[in-house]
Amino acid sequence: MNGKPTGTSAGPLAGVRVLDLSAYIAGPYGCTLLADQGAEILKIEPPDGDNLRNYPSTLSDESRAFLGVNRSKRGLVLDLKKPQGLALLLRLVRDADVLVHNFRPSVPRRLGIDFDTLQALNPRLIYCAVTGYGETGPMREKAGYDQVLQTMTGMCALQGKPGGPPEILYGSVVDYYAAALLAGGVSSALYEREKSGLGQQVSISLLRSALAMQSARLIWADGEPLDVGRDMRSGGVTGIHPTRDGHLYISANTARFWSALCEKTGLTDLAAHPRYDTVKKRATHAAELIPRLHDALGHKTALEWETLFGDEVPCAAARRVEEMFEHPQVTAEDMIARMPHPVVGHYRGLSRSILFDRTPGPAPFGAPTLGQHTDDLLNELGVDSAAIARLRQEGAVR
Repeated sequence: MNGKPTGTSAGPLAGVRVLDLSAYIAGPYGCTLLADQGAEILKIEPPDGDNLRNYPSTLSDESRAFLGVNRSKRGLVLDLKKPQGLALLLRLVRDADVLVHNFRPSVPRRLGIDFDTLQALNPRLIYCAVTGYGETGPMREKAGYDQVLQTMTGMCALQGKPGGPPEILYGSVVDYYAAALLAGGVSSALYEREKSGLGQQVSISLLRSALAMQSARLIWADGEPLDVGRDMRSGGVTGIHPTRDGHLYISANTARFWSALCEKTGLTDLAAHPRYDTVKKRATHAAELIPRLHDALGHKTALEWETLFGDEVPCAAARRVEEMFEHPQVTAEDMIARMPHPVVGHYRGLSRSILFDRTPGPAPFGAPTLGQHTDDLLNELGVDSAAIARLRQEGAVR
């Protein structure tokens, strides 16, 4: 493990150096999760930058999405299509622990950075490829995108209302789950390397991630018809409901929670009624229950009900994400950090994804501007300022 030590604030992955050649969300955020655990991440971008930088943003000259996905990385620009740029990357590979990319399967060999080539340079390298559909099969060369995979794998069909059209889950849930799988897979490969001394390829795909997210309903037993009920929603009482002001999510899937809900809302006659005494029955007879529930909830606001229900009925008032910056639970857990940035000054964002009590890891820092640390990182490789200037003239770096 060859990354820079991080002293007393070292995380469990301190000393691990990761070359992040990926773009968009899944690969980059997977690397950010490794950074949260102390790994040193070098964000290596092409001259035009990660395309996430171009996404719509109300920030002047910066992308909110890029800042959120790429904290705690140093950034440099290399043009891998130029021999000089590729040569610099190969020098970095020799001392790296991990390389992550999200190119389509045929691209790495064309660029000269396929697994076999890089493993010959560094047998200890963990090589992580993030693809849309996997390394083999008829769709291997298709570009994969979160909402395309949601739609393809049935997530949208089950998200929609019964009998209604499919609905997208906004928030790039497949990308973020793939990022978590990336961080877990790379960490496991690093652990195994401590025993074998050898690197290996770790393959992550959005298709596999989208199916993994649906493991509870992706079951087809022998002898049963394929088209069976797979909707895991209990329906009826459990869901989002209107109140006098705002909306409230309520979960009442146990006898205790159902009883507490009936008591708190004044619907005591329903609590032990045999017609409604199971989740299935309450879902079956939702048309009878919901009007009474909505009438009761209409007497208070969502925030008032949230306070009244307390710990006795699982619930949450529907909030905007902006309210999380100052939410007392979020601040108590120190989940938000204020980070400096050369363009926006400072910004607040998630501090870290996992807490370790003995090896907490370094404090998070802002996402890099395009090529922000190119000179510093090339200097560390032994490339002097005059050589860097020539490389810039040749378009190999920025």
